[in-house]
Order: sequence, then C-alpha cells, then structure tokens
Amino acid sequence: MKKAFEKYSSYIVALIFVAAGLYYLYGKGIIFANFESVKPVAAYEIMKKEPEIPVLDVRTPQEYRGEGHIEGAVLIPLGELSQRVGELASYRGKKILVYCRSGHRSAKASRMLADRGFKPLNIEGGIIGWKRAALPTVK
Repeated sequence: MKKAFEKYSSYIVALIFVAAGLYYLYGKGIIFANFESVKPVAAYEIMKKEPEIPVLDVRTPQEYRGEGHIEGAVLIPLGELSQRVGELASYRGKKILVYCRSGHRSAKASRMLADRGFKPLNIEGGIIGWKRAALPTVK
C-alpha cells in the first residue's frame, strides 16, 4: 500500500492543485458562470447611461459603512440575500450591478440572482477594483 501511495503521490498532489485552481476560478465567476462580469470602468459607464440601473452591495454592513460604497448601492449582505431577494423583485429580468469587496461574494450572489431570473453584472474586483480605477465612492 505504501509503495502504491508513493508511486501515485505526485499525481494526487497535482490533482489537488488542479481542483483548488478550478474551485478558485469557479468562485470568481471566471468559469462556468451563468452571469456576465464587467470591469469597474464599464460598470461606471453603464451607470451613467442608465441611471435607473440598480446597484447591489453584498458586503457586510461594517464593510459598507467603513470602506465606503458606490453611491446609490443597496446593501443586502450575501448571507441574507436568499431570504431578502424579494426586495429586488421589481428588477427581475433586468440588469443589476453586483459587487462586494474583491469579487468573490458578488460572483456567488450573481449566480444566485441569475438562477432566480435576474441579469446580474458582476463588477470585477469589487470595491477594491472600483477604487483602483479611481471611481467615486461615498460613506
């Protein structure tokens, strides 16, 4: 048994790394995504052209207040989204911009919203990417 493990251990390690990489890419919405992702500048341009487009922040209340947020963003933390999705019912079938801190939680939220008939646009890089692009935030 030990020899068999030694013989295949490098394959097992490689398989673990591949699985971890796929999980990371899936979590970021890069692969197998049922939603669209947009760069922060593109999201900002959409907001200027379509001022009525809703913006959903799925961070915690502490992050929302402490780090600032995109003006007009509605806060529904990811952990509460499945119970509170009804608050967004008027946007079903329409585009909705979604962001978090770095893009991971918003990818999860975007999957959830897409499964419920919304057309989420996940803002790549979240509020970190938004700020890197020198786009405006409010506190």
